Amino acid sequence: MTADDRTARYAYLGPRGTFTEAALLTLPGAAEAEHVPYATVPAVLEALRRGEADTAVVALENSVEGSVPTTLDELATGEPLQIVGEIHLPVSFALLVRPGTAMDDIKTVASHPIAQPQCRRWLLDNVPHAEWRAATSNAEAAQRVADGHYDAALAGSFAAARYGLAVLAEDIHDVADAVTRFVVLRRPCTPPAPSGTDKTTVVAFIGEDHPGALLEILTEFSVRGINLTLIQSRPTGAGLGSYLFWMDFEGHVADARVGEALMGLRRVCSDVRFVGSYHRADQVQPEIRRGTHDDDFAQAAAWVEAIRTGRA
Repeated sequence: MTADDRTARYAYLGPRGTFTEAALLTLPGAAEAEHVPYATVPAVLEALRRGEADTAVVALENSVEGSVPTTLDELATGEPLQIVGEIHLPVSFALLVRPGTAMDDIKTVASHPIAQPQCRRWLLDNVPHAEWRAATSNAEAAQRVADGHYDAALAGSFAAARYGLAVLAEDIHDVADAVTRFVVLRRPCTPPAPSGTDKTTVVAFIGEDHPGALLEILTEFSVRGINLTLIQSRPTGAGLGSYLFWMDFEGHVADARVGEALMGLRRVCSDVRFVGSYHRADQVQPEIRRGTHDDDFAQAAAWVEAIRTGRA
């Protein structure tokens, strides 16, 4: 059997019933694929690196709590993987309990650490004396409630039936319309073709901390009219003051303005990791400034070449 003959395998943060699984199921063809849950994000990514899965789906960013540090760090410094797509999933939580449990019975509430801050005010107002417990995922929290370890879990309401739990309250959130951004990952490959509504992700490493180091990086984007949609600094682990910058920005590596910006970054940084160019989930088209279209770069390059060859 060849790789093309077997069923595609998707790795994701489990167990079954997580928001990550819900995001995975929105992908074309995913319903017919094999879904393999792993206990942690690093385990998901290692499974992809080892070839145990063809594709991985992990959470990267939440509209309330911001970026997911574990995902950023693993993709920035681990063995390279490539983002080939993204998913935006609206997220609202439910309070899952064993049947017969009342609100006054709840002494412990479990969830993934990213979920608790999104419901902090609700928990304080409704179960003020309950202690929060961290779980590796919201579905794992539901599983632990079913096993009797905790009294309640914050999870998707769709997880209730899977673990034999009751929904005591739903549509729980402190901020309405929260969205979590998931990324679809593969081993390094040719990026998807440009669509006109694309996003690119890179990680830039500053070799030596000095005044204006971040400005040097940002200038490479500014002078080419490239809009950054996310910038996040993270320690490299090499000592205090050693940082990397995770950056998402509008455009595709095939675009002239993006290619030139990446070349500029490569000149001023100690290292640059290309993490992917992929279609934006929100399909927002970038506003391309005058002088930064591909034709503008081609004409400028032709003009310089004419000067160099005496044809100007």
